[in-house]
Amino acid sequence: QVQLVESGGGLVQAGGSRRLSCAASGRTFRSNAMGWFRQAPGKEREFVAAVNWSGSKTSYADSVKGRFTISRDNAKNTVSLQMNSLKPEDTAVYYCAADRTSYRTVIPTTVGVYDDWGQGTQVTVSS
Repeated sequence: QVQLVESGGGLVQAGGSRRLSCAASGRTFRSNAMGWFRQAPGKEREFVAAVNWSGSKTSYADSVKGRFTISRDNAKNTVSLQMNSLKPEDTAVYYCAADRTSYRTVIPTTVGVYDDWGQGTQVTVSS
């Protein structure tokens, strides 16, 4: 079990940047994939980005490719999501998630695969 706490959300103007952080606690963090998902009002939670256990591989939703960057610092037990060129459609609650299965060779990109979730942090992009 991994405990996750997101931070860094807030109000930002379109075209601006924001960096989200996820602090994790638990022994499995260093060997498990981590992901960022988001959920807008009235919509289902959707995949945003994910990073494998070592940080050597990443995956992004088409809607954020080239704008968002996911990274992890296993020494600090943190996962970050750097968001650039933000658009109003990026407005959502962003969640950090952890996969309990260790050393996956394929990065999971679906909600159902992830086991532990943070409380979410609101990101609002104004036009």
